[in-house]
Amino acid sequence: MNIQIFGSRKSFDSKKAERYFKERKIPYQFIDMKEKGMSRGELDSIKKAVGGLDALLDPGCKDKELMTLMEYLSPADREEKALENPKVFKTPVVRNGKQATVGYCPEVWASWK
Repeated sequence: MNIQIFGSRKSFDSKKAERYFKERKIPYQFIDMKEKGMSRGELDSIKKAVGGLDALLDPGCKDKELMTLMEYLSPADREEKALENPKVFKTPVVRNGKQATVGYCPEVWASWK
């Protein structure tokens, strides 16, 4: 397994995801979305796995103006704006190769071998 956790150090679900893999002695790489963000290739791979950009966006994001703006942008511009502002993503985004989940999903992670 090649686990990547895209999250925030302040997010409780990100901390729970880290704890899940740590307790099972499964190696993982933690990427802080506020510091590093996500590359275009990573975003494309995760979008395919979870069903599109809308599944990744957090409607409860604190930046309401940005979320409102994103509703009116073209799909290509929405992706670009999301990459520039990783705070609009739900966390954690957990990726294992071509598989990915959004949020805390231990039942899915248990099936990854």
